[in-house]
Amino acid sequence: MPDLPFPSVPSFGKTIAIHLSSTLPAQTKARLKNILNAEVRRRVILRLVRFYVPGKAVRIGSVQGDRVIDLTSIDRRLFSSIPRIIKLADSKGVSVDALVEGKISRVDTDPYEYAALDRAPTGAEPHLLLPYRPPEVWGCGITYEGSRKAREGETVIKGAYDMVYEAQRPEVFFKATGERCVGPNEAICVRSDSKSTVPESELAFVVGPGPSIIGFMVGNDVTARDIEGENPLYLPQAKIYRGCCALGPAFVTSESVKQPRSLRVECRVLRRGQTAFGGEANTSRLRRSLEELLEYLCRDNPVPAGSVCLTGTGIVPPADFTLCEGDLVEIGIEGIGVLRNPVRQL
Repeated sequence: MPDLPFPSVPSFGKTIAIHLSSTLPAQTKARLKNILNAEVRRRVILRLVRFYVPGKAVRIGSVQGDRVIDLTSIDRRLFSSIPRIIKLADSKGVSVDALVEGKISRVDTDPYEYAALDRAPTGAEPHLLLPYRPPEVWGCGITYEGSRKAREGETVIKGAYDMVYEAQRPEVFFKATGERCVGPNEAICVRSDSKSTVPESELAFVVGPGPSIIGFMVGNDVTARDIEGENPLYLPQAKIYRGCCALGPAFVTSESVKQPRSLRVECRVLRRGQTAFGGEANTSRLRRSLEELLEYLCRDNPVPAGSVCLTGTGIVPPADFTLCEGDLVEIGIEGIGVLRNPVRQL
């Protein structure tokens, strides 16, 4: 799956970046960096990632095209975590975009290649991490027509999924704690008692003060659909277990996602290098607005800021498909990125 959701830096920007790695005089490099930083600010798309660098520990970066600018090198205290950036921006009454853009011109270190960070995590090489560990993860179900039809066909208790699709109240369920979540290139898991587990490719929004929607990530709501299909009351067992949720690869601010109800979503499962399943959808097909889902989620429910809500899937694998040990799941959402995770059998 091509990394289309991360637009490339214009060709002259790439040329500048190449020169920055050359043996040009320091003064010339400084001028070129200023030009590149100006182009970065002009793009006004803020994607924050968390990554590890041997010898430098955990870093926070801003993805700009195919490169990652190390924000931690500017201000170690401010850019120590994404929740801290969000909290400080809120306390100052400014957006996360404004806070970061006001600092980014001070970067004086060479950027990292995004592709070099998007790799299996090891202590010896730089790699992406879970953007942050959310206090809670919630899910919304049967928000697409395709999901409604699939769930209704799988369950032995007919009519329940048709009813919730048409009902005024949406399905909202608890999905995971932060400890059950994994980040880019970490393993999602298949329960030991499941014979049919599938990825669910979903737009995930981040809950902010108010409550409000302050950003987005790619989400994978891994589900043991045979367990859910046996009885809808088994939903917690089908949804909540070790490695049941993947989030990432970046936190993208709500200011940067201008039309969250018009995003292309793609999913591909690779098995021994070949595509075992592929599908696509668009968030324009969501039955309910994001604001409606947020309102029901937080109604009389003290959801902590920084919690994540998965908004449902419009991509459903065929009935005879299941994830297997060694599969690689790729989920891409336009404007956010591509989240990759290998599969492990528990």
